[in-house]
Amino acid sequence: MSCWRAAPKPRNRTGLVLGEGAAFVALEEWNHATKRGAHIHAELTGYGLTTDTAHITRPTVEGQAGAMRAALKSAGLGPDAVDYVNAHGTATLQNDAVETAAIKEVFGKRAYELPVSSTKSTHGHLLGAAGALEFVIAVASMERGIVPPTMHLDLPDPACDLDYVAERARTGVNLNAVMSNSFAFGGTNAVLIAEATGALR
Repeated sequence: MSCWRAAPKPRNRTGLVLGEGAAFVALEEWNHATKRGAHIHAELTGYGLTTDTAHITRPTVEGQAGAMRAALKSAGLGPDAVDYVNAHGTATLQNDAVETAAIKEVFGKRAYELPVSSTKSTHGHLLGAAGALEFVIAVASMERGIVPPTMHLDLPDPACDLDYVAERARTGVNLNAVMSNSFAFGGTNAVLIAEATGALR
């Protein structure tokens, strides 16, 4: 989450910066991929989608939490199974606070132990391409045992009080399941969960 402020006033961050880039994910049926000897980076096991249509730009805790819960149910996982959350984290006052509250709603007390970071703090907001890139980053993090940082997080907002992996990546971390959040205008909330192949097979 890019919950930061540039001066000693509370809640003084100024929002997102646009970025440029692209990413895509090739999905293949497990037996087909293994038969041809493909390198499998991860298995997509969970997907959740909600559309709360509450407001064109103002997110809701219920909509975001609902998408995360749906993804967990789809994956057949409990909240304790997720090892890292790649947050939507736009560095806007409302979005970051709402996503923080939604993560707490879904993960309970464990939310405070769960690494959560916004890679938009490094690559910017790619708008329609953001979700794909962030999912690729989440999978690469799991493969490499690295939790990417939330950059520029020097003075946290009191409304954003989780473990946002401030300023520096964490290495040598065992990640078996990762969650990637993508929350868009109009209350469209999409969440993906990937699991390490070694944890599944």
